[in-house]
Amino acid sequence: MVLTAIALIIFAYLLGSVPFALLIGKGIYGVDVRQRGSGNIGTTNVFRVLGKRAGALVFAGDLLKGFIPVYFSLNLPSYLSSNFSSVENVKLVAVLAAGAAIAGHTFPIFLRFKGGKGVATGAGTILALMPTLFFITFAVFWVVLIATRTVSIASLTAVTALCLEVIVTDQPTPYTVFTFMGAAVIFYAHRSNIKRLRNGEESQVTFPWNRK
Repeated sequence: MVLTAIALIIFAYLLGSVPFALLIGKGIYGVDVRQRGSGNIGTTNVFRVLGKRAGALVFAGDLLKGFIPVYFSLNLPSYLSSNFSSVENVKLVAVLAAGAAIAGHTFPIFLRFKGGKGVATGAGTILALMPTLFFITFAVFWVVLIATRTVSIASLTAVTALCLEVIVTDQPTPYTVFTFMGAAVIFYAHRSNIKRLRNGEESQVTFPWNRK
């Protein structure tokens, strides 16, 4: 029923709003990541400020924020009324839940609408919607990251690659529209990174083999 769909979308936004970087940073390490590094509550800043273990925990939490509500949306049609459980309607609810989860992370109600850039949460939604394309895009991200050592370049390249992938593989229209809208949101959220890239001021990650 429609009320179930609305509840799923609200749930997705509220779950997306949960600030795992802040909860893990303050709860486990006693550090408010908003006051360290770039000040962002995303995975990258946590990796830089608190290290690999904290970064991995935050990445997993942010990924699941996107994956869980979309997975539920795709696998609950049997509980919906017959006139709402068509394949197309289920896909539509799933992408609305995906968008709500990303919106929650980027504009969290618990942090006065000042959140992260939505990459990890967006990745979680893609894992639920299009798992094969998720792994292809994830591979693109790592190839570019290793080559450039710049997370923002890797993120934006991966998002661009995903847009091409949904076209080439002829994904359902709701998935394609969601992908392009999500890409636009992520590019907008990275506007400060793009400015630093233009000025040659963007930070780079250091891999073990880069250390002297």
